[in-house]
Amino acid sequence: MDVRAKRVLITGGSRGIGESIAHAFAGAGAVVALVARSEDAIRKLAAELGGTAHPADLSERADVEGLLERIEDESGPVDVLVNNAGIEATKSIVDTTADELARITQVNYVAAAELCRQAIPRMLGRGGGHIVNVSSLAGVGVYPGLATYSATKSALTHFTAGLRADLRGLPIDTTVVELGPIPTDMLEYVDDYQPTARSFQRFYRLQLMVEVPREKVADEVLEAVQRGRRHVRIPKRAVAFSLLSEAPRRIVEVLLTGVPHQGTRTDRS
Repeated sequence: MDVRAKRVLITGGSRGIGESIAHAFAGAGAVVALVARSEDAIRKLAAELGGTAHPADLSERADVEGLLERIEDESGPVDVLVNNAGIEATKSIVDTTADELARITQVNYVAAAELCRQAIPRMLGRGGGHIVNVSSLAGVGVYPGLATYSATKSALTHFTAGLRADLRGLPIDTTVVELGPIPTDMLEYVDDYQPTARSFQRFYRLQLMVEVPREKVADEVLEAVQRGRRHVRIPKRAVAFSLLSEAPRRIVEVLLTGVPHQGTRTDRS
């Protein structure tokens, strides 16, 4: 996709990876629409990049319901949806509260899936689009203290594979982004729980884990949309883990070659 003059909706767009993705797309000529809880931060960044700001708390179902319609009514059609927002709580599952469990699941998986559900009929009605779901290599290999986070990222990765099956033959591309440790505010919380911290330290020593700048992630996400790539996996040295988990999905995809999809409604209900 040529992203020039295309509108790119980025959740979690106020800082970290989301902010870098916004800079990358704006630099390529796209118009960015930013979603985050921090209203002041996204309004400042949107003004800097010539985009629009749409404050919303994705942990609140009421904020997610009808969000695509509100954004498109305010700013115009969304051509690319980047589900980047994510949160985590690094602790044992027995120390995780019910509210934390529900909130992490809502933000990391349910909100992303719901925004896809809202966006797809609109994209089809306009002839196409692209969906990017930012997941994690923690959805492939689970560390102590990250059970809830890893489960939500595994769900998001698997959901994106399901989208590909549903959208086969239709003009919407999907990309799943599986990331290792990226230096952002979220990474700082790893040291809060020693079993997680020690697990990360071992993978660093084995050189299977290496920190990658968020700007590198943003550049690869942009390139994936431009070239229609299905996967972004960072760091490259850990790609084998992702490929092993992807094998069953690919096998099923091949075995279902020629089986027609159910079809997708193009109305907005």
